[in-house]
Amino acid sequence: MAKVTSKLQVTVPKVLASRYGIRPGDEIEWEAAGEVIRVVPRRKRAAPDVARRVRLFDLATARQRNRQAERPVAPSSDRGWTREDLYDRGRAR
Repeated sequence: MAKVTSKLQVTVPKVLASRYGIRPGDEIEWEAAGEVIRVVPRRKRAAPDVARRVRLFDLATARQRNRQAERPVAPSSDRGWTREDLYDRGRAR
C-alpha cells in the first residue's frame, strides 16, 4: 500500500516498478477510469532500425541540398576585410 505525501506524491512499490520497467525519471500517466484511477507507464517509442535511419538521413540530406540550391549564397565583397586579414591577426609581423 502506498501513501500520498503532503505534496501529493506517491511512491510506486518496487515490485510493480520492476515488473513494468519503471525507473527513476520515467513518466507515468494518471487516467480516470470511473471510480478508480489507472496508473499507466508511458511507453518509449522504439528506435527505428538502421535501414530506416539511413533512409531518413538521406531524405534530410536531399532536402538540405534542395534548399541550398534554391538560395545560393552570393559572396560578399563589401564587408571591409578579407579572409587573409583574419589569418594575419594576432601574429607577429
